Amino acid sequence: MKARAHILIVDDEQVVRLSHLRSLATADFEATAVGNGSEALSLMECHPYDVVFLDLRMPDMDGIAVLKTIKHRWPESEVVIITGYPTIDTAKEAVRLGAYHYLVKPVSPIDVVKAANEALRHKHWALHKVQPGNDGSDPRERRDWTHGLPTQFAGIGGTS
Repeated sequence: MKARAHILIVDDEQVVRLSHLRSLATADFEATAVGNGSEALSLMECHPYDVVFLDLRMPDMDGIAVLKTIKHRWPESEVVIITGYPTIDTAKEAVRLGAYHYLVKPVSPIDVVKAANEALRHKHWALHKVQPGNDGSDPRERRDWTHGLPTQFAGIGGTS
C-alpha cells in the first residue's frame, strides 16, 4: 500500500483552512490545518510535512518568516504560498527563499489539489535526483553513446 502524502495548511482564516482540508481529502491526501505560524512550526518539529500551504499575512508570525524557518530546518518540504495580498516583491522573496509555488486567493479546489500534486512530484523528483547511484556513476544505469546517439543507432547515416 502506498503511503499518503502529508500536507499542512497554515492560514488564520478558518473558512480557508476548512475549504483546503475538504479539497485535499477528496484527493486522498492526509491534511492537517493550523491557524498560525507558531503552531505550524511546532507541528513540523513532531512530524515534517511533505507539502505546506502557507498564508503570508497572519497575526503572530508572517508567512515569510515561517517559510524561512521551514526551508532552513526541513528543506525537503515543499511550500506553496497562498495569499490574498499578492505583490511582486513578496512573490520574488518567496521564490528566492525556496517556495515551490505562489498562488493568489481565492484558489479553487481543483487548483489546491493540482498544486499539491505538482509540489509532491517536484519533491519526489528532487529526492530521487540526489540519491546515490542516480548521478550516472553506476555503469549499469548508463547508456553507451557514440557521436551523440545511442550505440545501436550510431552507425546509421554514415557515422560510425
